[in-house]
Amino acid sequence: MTSTTEPAPAAREPSWWDRQGDLIMRRPFNEWTFTHMNWLMPTERVARGEFRSPLPVDPHPLDLTYRFDDADFSLADLHRRTFTTAFVVLHHGAIVHETYPGAFAGPRTRMQLFSISKSVTSLLIGIALNDGVIGSIKDRVTDYRPDFADTAYAENTLADLLDMSSGVGDLETWEVADSGIRQFEQAVMGGGDVAQVIRAARRRTAAGESFNYSTFDAQILGWVLEAATGKSIASYASERLWRHLGADRDAYYWLTRARPRTAIGAGSFNATARDMARLGQLMVDDGVANGRQVVPRDWVRRSRGSHEPQLAVGALGPSGYDHYGYANQWWTLGSECFHAFTALGVHGQYLYVDPTADVVIVKCSAWPTQDDESRDRETIAALRRVADHFAITR
Repeated sequence: MTSTTEPAPAAREPSWWDRQGDLIMRRPFNEWTFTHMNWLMPTERVARGEFRSPLPVDPHPLDLTYRFDDADFSLADLHRRTFTTAFVVLHHGAIVHETYPGAFAGPRTRMQLFSISKSVTSLLIGIALNDGVIGSIKDRVTDYRPDFADTAYAENTLADLLDMSSGVGDLETWEVADSGIRQFEQAVMGGGDVAQVIRAARRRTAAGESFNYSTFDAQILGWVLEAATGKSIASYASERLWRHLGADRDAYYWLTRARPRTAIGAGSFNATARDMARLGQLMVDDGVANGRQVVPRDWVRRSRGSHEPQLAVGALGPSGYDHYGYANQWWTLGSECFHAFTALGVHGQYLYVDPTADVVIVKCSAWPTQDDESRDRETIAALRRVADHFAITR
């Protein structure tokens, strides 16, 4: 008897469209893509306004070495070993060292900063609280986004999200093809429903109990900000933050392909390395830029460390390296209020702030992988060494 059963269709090979995120992030292409995201995705400008405040330049030779894995390395070694594309050091608000090893990078190049965007979103939340458009960090997500009422985020407060303690979502991993972050990336770049990906996330632990690094948490904060202010995150960032820094250039967010387009407040901010150094100096100076209190002082202090035990350095668990703590969408490096802290982005983006030394370091990179613990440890060792050098010689 002859079977009439049709053979099962062959599995569809992933198309370029499905794999564009991987292609954008792959070396050596990522040195170009990380400096040209506005050529690849729709964008919205973060205007700098008419005010400009040039950074003083006071060059210092940095022929120092740092210690890592029982060996000494120079900064040239750091740039080679960790694929640096831009490196800017401020001391007392002046550029003391600046280099652009990246093939397409320079002082006016706007860099893809990935999750440093989360720290920018945190600053905007602090400003919105001070403006009174957001009532309190104890407000619930659903006070601003009622469309999340039937999701795992229904009971979460803004404080839960700011400290990555929502208890929602799996461990964020890029190595698993169907992980939540991979689905998020594909929706953003492939025209899918980004909000639906986040709404589908399941609760894993009770809110406020443990740290779990979450792009979803940060993205919701961006949407809360937009709902509270009635403005896009780019517009609000321009009006209440960027135009007060005296920035060299407009910044921008790239947007989702699907309409209505939305910025990725969790990862699509692009700006020059010098302008990001200005943002770091704002954090050194307790939220003051050019004589104006741009970010509330208490909000800056909240970003330097937390008294919550699950957010202490070494206590973050599997979604944070043991040399980090966490607070307010920033990675902390010590328990003291004036200790160094940093914003981080995948593929090696750093905005390192040491208030005690009055040092800010911006390092942009094009790592071949999203995360790399060894390269991260080496980078932090080098940045600490640079900051300590100026703390001693000031």
